[in-house]
Amino acid sequence: MKPTWVTLISGLLLLIPSTVGLFLTGVPTLLCPLPCLTVVPAFLLSSMHLEHAAILIPLILFFAWNPSLFRGSSTIPKRTYILFVTATVMSVIWFIVGWKYGLQYQGPAYTHYICVLNIAYIAGIGATLLLRRNRNPSFAFNLLFHLAFFAWLGWYAFPYLGELP
Repeated sequence: MKPTWVTLISGLLLLIPSTVGLFLTGVPTLLCPLPCLTVVPAFLLSSMHLEHAAILIPLILFFAWNPSLFRGSSTIPKRTYILFVTATVMSVIWFIVGWKYGLQYQGPAYTHYICVLNIAYIAGIGATLLLRRNRNPSFAFNLLFHLAFFAWLGWYAFPYLGELP
């Protein structure tokens, strides 16, 4: 199958985690943590009754971030490493700032588990980047890595911690 079709179909799969992360329950849960990447746009678009369009954001960012995947590129762009480090640092800050509110409004179990899930995602993505950095790159790895990275951003990264509006 051509890289264009594989990338397009793979990118469309991002609709699953972004839908689950945003709309499964309507309140923060372990499967539906209301990630910032989709919940803020959903709030902004809700006045126009377009909140469901927010699930497209991870998909659009995935396609815009690494368009060379459509050509079968095997190289992970340097900006991906920068985005990963930035997202990791911001995630740590997110949890430090929101920890008290998460404990107060979502409870200790949710807050601890969602933090552990984010640590696991970050550790897995980071280890994958480090282990794969010195090996022969492949299109499949590049695609799967970016898919996992944007799935994290659209599902578990920057979960809702605090009082619901």
